[in-house]
Amino acid sequence: MSFYLQTAAGLVLAVKAQPGAKRVQIGPVLPAAAALGWPEARLKIAINAPPEDGKANAAIIAALADWLHVKTSAISQTAGATSREKKFLITGPVTVPEL
Repeated sequence: MSFYLQTAAGLVLAVKAQPGAKRVQIGPVLPAAAALGWPEARLKIAINAPPEDGKANAAIIAALADWLHVKTSAISQTAGATSREKKFLITGPVTVPEL
């Protein structure tokens, strides 16, 4: 069960966002549930930013950059701008830490 995929373009992460949380937290990995429309596992990320004007997306990118030890400029959102189900592309060398 993996929430990421290494591609020629970089590392693609599937994320389930939880905006408005009390604190920032990365994990756990949520399993795939094809019957519910989630064909792949997702990494749950709780962030304390509100889901308005892109604030939550920016907070997720900052949290991912800190967790993966990469610059925020190496992370781009590829899907889910207004959804809790999101995908991010990380370019350059990156190692996914254990959860």
